Amino acid sequence: MIIARSFAGKRAAVFGMGMSGLAAARSLLDGGADVVAWDDSERGREAAKRAGLAVYDLAHADWSALDTLVLAPGVPLTHPEPNWTVKLARNHGTEIIGDTEIFMRERRLSGASSKVIAITGTNGKSTTTALTHHLLTSAGLDAVVGGNIGTAVLELPPFDDDRHYVLEFSSFQIDLTPSLDPDVGVLLNITPDHLDRHGTLENYAAVKEKMIRSPAAAVIGADDALCDAIAERAIGRGIETARISAIHSVETGVYTEGAELFEMVNGIAQDRTSLSGIGSLRGAHNAQNACAALVAARVLGVPWQVLARSLQTFPGLAHRMEEVRRIGHVLFINDSKATNADAAARALTSFSDIFWIAGGKPKEGGIASLEPYFSRIKKVYLIGEASQTFAGTIGDKIPFVFAQALEKAVSLAAADALANGGEEAVVLLSPACASYDQFQNFEVRGQAFRSFVEALSPAAAEDRAA
Repeated sequence: MIIARSFAGKRAAVFGMGMSGLAAARSLLDGGADVVAWDDSERGREAAKRAGLAVYDLAHADWSALDTLVLAPGVPLTHPEPNWTVKLARNHGTEIIGDTEIFMRERRLSGASSKVIAITGTNGKSTTTALTHHLLTSAGLDAVVGGNIGTAVLELPPFDDDRHYVLEFSSFQIDLTPSLDPDVGVLLNITPDHLDRHGTLENYAAVKEKMIRSPAAAVIGADDALCDAIAERAIGRGIETARISAIHSVETGVYTEGAELFEMVNGIAQDRTSLSGIGSLRGAHNAQNACAALVAARVLGVPWQVLARSLQTFPGLAHRMEEVRRIGHVLFINDSKATNADAAARALTSFSDIFWIAGGKPKEGGIASLEPYFSRIKKVYLIGEASQTFAGTIGDKIPFVFAQALEKAVSLAAADALANGGEEAVVLLSPACASYDQFQNFEVRGQAFRSFVEALSPAAAEDRAA
């Protein structure tokens, strides 16, 4: 664990007793801070008590005596309106930060020359984070991974001169990290998402740009206008900037043509490699992720040929284009992490003859933007709250059925896919929706899909198809 020594003697309130909140409270306590913890849910308060924390209702706290409010990233800071703790903190001049800000302060206090690679973007950041970590460890470097993926940042090993911290940042975490200053800042893409938490796309983009204000080096996507403008501003501020693209060449950075990746420096090709045959990096979106991870590792001095070999052994991530099983000519793909239409589009472009399971708690914009990919889809199996809305968008363009429950959707899709001719049919869970109507989170939804698929009997499925 990273101990928050810079808060010794201070009084801190921690609100939100999830993984990062509990870690922050323990770190502050071990560092000598006076810590009070609170959560609006009984479950969170019980978790804090089990961790040995002092639990106190912050609605009755003396806020004039509090130095810091550490906010869990899932708690609204601005939109749709600030959480009640945020309002109280602001009224009393109490600073509001997240666990990632504590991490950044402790890193500076430690004096260690460890490296921080911080990765964000609307889509692809988890795969890019995991792949960057894989590339660095495969090259023999001491690298750990955490943040918005896996381990809370303060649960990571202490700072060390040779250690590399590969951290995924959500926009919520960036908002709570005012002194964010990674050695390499990676911004993959910006598309409409989390507008309920940021108000407008412009506000959302401004938060993402904070990643690129003070890094020693920046890696920025060149495939959307917002990121392209951020890259231009970074260059104007003198930040060493490389671009990545899945659709066109770049002056300096890495771009793709199909499965081929090219490293460019000042308009001159330096090296190339291929993603052909790497199932964990299938699709144009994963090509962009691979470009970003390669550039980040190159900035840190890893030779290109070492990276090219390491790509071949990347296992991929659960719930992100995860190949769950194959029955005959039918491939089952768990893409539960696709919680918006843009993410689902990345999966739909990667396959043909798709039997698509979609739906859940709908997000703004629905699936109208996915119509260009409807020709790839054989049939749709609608689940959750979005079923009627999605059916209205689909109309008579593709056959669909109201499955409602995920288990039924898997059963129906498997039978139809097995009955389909062709070399390969794909049963694809890529919901284009949040999971909260039926599941606690996208991981639980993906685990359910996996269990339903694993329970399928090949013989029974073939009988149903017949």
